[in-house]
Amino acid sequence: MLSTLSKHGAALGLAFGLAMAGGAAQAVTIKMVPHADLKTLDPLFNTAYITRNHGYMVFDSLFSQNSKGVPQPQMVDAYTRSDDGLNWKFTLRDGLKFSDGAPVTAADCVASIERWGKKDTMGQALMRAGAKLKVEDERSFSLTLSEPFGPMLEALSKPSGLPLFIMPKRLADTDPNTAVTEMVGSGPFLFKRDEWVPGNKVVYVKNPNYVPRKEAPDGLAGGKQVKVDRVEWLYIPDGNTAAAALANGEVDMVELVPPDFLPMFEGNPDVQLTPTVASQGMAVVNSQQPPFNDPRARQALYYLINQKAMTTAMGYSDKYRVDYCPTLYICNSPLATDAGAAPYAKQDLAKAKALFQAAGYKGEKIVLLHPTDNPTGQAVLVLAQNLQKAGINVDLQSMDWASVAARRLKKEPSAQGGWNIFLTWGGYYDASTPLTNPWLSAACGNSLPGWPCDKPLDELRTQWVRESDAARRKELAAAIQARAYETVPYVMWGEFKPVMATRGLSHTELLKTGMPVMWNMQKP
Repeated sequence: MLSTLSKHGAALGLAFGLAMAGGAAQAVTIKMVPHADLKTLDPLFNTAYITRNHGYMVFDSLFSQNSKGVPQPQMVDAYTRSDDGLNWKFTLRDGLKFSDGAPVTAADCVASIERWGKKDTMGQALMRAGAKLKVEDERSFSLTLSEPFGPMLEALSKPSGLPLFIMPKRLADTDPNTAVTEMVGSGPFLFKRDEWVPGNKVVYVKNPNYVPRKEAPDGLAGGKQVKVDRVEWLYIPDGNTAAAALANGEVDMVELVPPDFLPMFEGNPDVQLTPTVASQGMAVVNSQQPPFNDPRARQALYYLINQKAMTTAMGYSDKYRVDYCPTLYICNSPLATDAGAAPYAKQDLAKAKALFQAAGYKGEKIVLLHPTDNPTGQAVLVLAQNLQKAGINVDLQSMDWASVAARRLKKEPSAQGGWNIFLTWGGYYDASTPLTNPWLSAACGNSLPGWPCDKPLDELRTQWVRESDAARRKELAAAIQARAYETVPYVMWGEFKPVMATRGLSHTELLKTGMPVMWNMQKP
């Protein structure tokens, strides 16, 4: 009988072939089905999670966050901070090397920070605080500010979005708007370009030059001990095929289990399910075009939302979601608050209809983008029904997620190929602060699809960045959320926990971070 994978043609056959030159077929190999195809290698070029995950395989960071979200030194050995928080000095661990064998130097770190500071929201905020970087010696560099920047270590340890990964200076000197394609990394794995088959297969092998920390792993911090020889990402876009491959033992891991398949895996004793940190559903509106250029129309969407109904429609059962979460920062996170949420706690279709009318809505088509190959697709259908119940003329346009991602860049009116609403989600590390939450951190003049702009929100965010007192920062975060519920840069529509599935692997605890990190994992 043919295997599940061999039934799906030569491309999948190539992905799962075991023949490797030089006897490498005996290597200990983990085969994982990633959630998407790897198209971009430069982890600073976009915020796609697949590119971020690739970054964690190939690169390391100065600081990393542990399981409690506390920044810990990673490539850094020691650091000092002046009493006023304006002067910092960092010293690297001894013996750090890039994957080509060259030593990691302070100059590499400075160049990496400067490039990151031109792209990332937290990096840009750091640079606006007047950050000046200076190489002190081969292993040490200093950072001087002209004004306070409260979340310094949180920025340097930013886990997602655009993490600060360290690359050689000659690569970090690349224009931030030009993608780096040469993968000389500072992390635990080597990228095998000669085995990369876009749309099919990505291969990593253990980096012999990597020097891990000695501490036990904790979240994304601690020792990154590689205990396998080889990792293969085998892209299988069809959920049925991916699920069958895991059930049959043809792969060891599925990064993002389609919610509909969770009951099947729950009944399989050979499969281990790992719920990850919570993710937040985000409804993004085109605030440049009517009716959503009026905040009342954006507020109306909150009255259409039933969080439980939308996450249930995705296929998540009670154990993988919450019925209702009032915060824009992820429930139970350090900044979680209910500020401003009370008016929207219950669905109110009549209120939504009245707000649309007050915003000047007169029956125009509202283009709602519907991804057919993404778990949010079912939540989109629930929102479409509720819009129609409120008297909205919904134009549901179905397409794959790649087309949604391209379409959402258009600012034009819907009649000219634009759009009004699309749904997405952000992971815990992206949603849990005012500077990592993409649409909450979008300042006026931003290029983020939806193009939200509210100057009072920008000012509150600036205050949050400058504040070093933790209690005061939490107060400001609550004020930011309250303002966001008034101006609605985006609509939060629910909270759920994506699930990873493994078979025959041990020491998989780190998958709870929501990232498919392969260090410390073992395969018999």
